[in-house]
Amino acid sequence: MALLLAGPMLIIAMGVGLLISVIQAVTQIQEQTLVFVPKLLLVAGCFVVALPWLLQQLVRYTTTLFRSIPTIAG
Repeated sequence: MALLLAGPMLIIAMGVGLLISVIQAVTQIQEQTLVFVPKLLLVAGCFVVALPWLLQQLVRYTTTLFRSIPTIAG
């Protein structure tokens, strides 16, 4: 569940980091904020866009977990 929820944001962070790293290697500009700021903005944007889906998945998982407590307890 954790991988499912964090996956979209991790993929975007890796993609942006890779793209900017290639650009930095080509231009030989080694500034750390060039990677941090776009990655932060895009991951935050992805989080805001995906928030309803993330909450729906968490509620579904929690509901299933609570409903399975009697069967686990025996």
